[in-house]
Amino acid sequence: MNSTSSDSSQLDQLKRVTKVVADTGDFATLKQFAPQDATTNPTLILKAAQMPEYASLVDKAVREGGQAGGTAAARVGQVIDRLLVLFGLEILKIVPGRVSTETDAALSFDADGILAKSRRLIELYAKNGIGRERVLIKIATTWEGVQAARQLQTEGIQCNMTLLFSLPQAVACAEAKAKLISPFVGRILDWHKAKTGKDYPAAEDPGVVSVRKIYDYYKKFGHATEVMGASFRNVGEILELAGCDLLTISPNLLAELQKSTATVPRKLDPATAKGSSIEPLQLDEKRYRFLVNEDAMATEKTSEGIRNFVADTVKLEQFIAAKL
Repeated sequence: MNSTSSDSSQLDQLKRVTKVVADTGDFATLKQFAPQDATTNPTLILKAAQMPEYASLVDKAVREGGQAGGTAAARVGQVIDRLLVLFGLEILKIVPGRVSTETDAALSFDADGILAKSRRLIELYAKNGIGRERVLIKIATTWEGVQAARQLQTEGIQCNMTLLFSLPQAVACAEAKAKLISPFVGRILDWHKAKTGKDYPAAEDPGVVSVRKIYDYYKKFGHATEVMGASFRNVGEILELAGCDLLTISPNLLAELQKSTATVPRKLDPATAKGSSIEPLQLDEKRYRFLVNEDAMATEKTSEGIRNFVADTVKLEQFIAAKL
């Protein structure tokens, strides 16, 4: 594999072979690391909403959403939708590319609910002059989430499939023509370390191995869906995936990459992937559910991720309700 010169930071070298995305709701971070895109999630938005420097955004969302009719819960929901989009709008002033905005994790098993929420978020962006090409709607990779994405993509609404831990989930997303997937590297490592008590060298990290396999599958079978490795625990995982379509990286790991000038060799390459020996996976709903269920790690981490995002959304709802 070719490598880039070490006269620049590892972050700059990485940007030559991979689109670097910042995983944060903090605008100062975005200005510091100049990523192409940015992703947010309920946990990051909850954290950012409680920071004093973003109080004006929260107040604006409360003013606009609090005037909506309906129940108190409906008003809180309106405020949160506006808050997600207001953060997205600020992010889009800084990054040249796209922002990912997450649907409510409580809708993860409700395809119609995901469709309604996604269209609502896109409508709010449109009212603020932002076209669909600059927004990715994040959806949990359940069977229902995949079917919602299939429909949204036909409407020109781009989807980022998140909470993804296995090849069957990735293949279902590609067949639904989702724009992008976010396989979670670090959470896969967490599960394996908890089960085995072992430490893994970066090249053998189970999360890295999983993303490499998905990348190879996509390139071998000509899927257009982009692969964006996510949820990293250390720089080693990131460097092992240099060459991946995109990588979304937290501020602390971006800072580590920026400090080092060690050489970054390209590890993932479409030409090499095309030669890999992978069999195509035949999927329908029954086969999908069976294969994901057979993978204890994927089953446990998907459900845990949904529960945690729901818990943080509830905290955000309580935070907003107190302001209404």
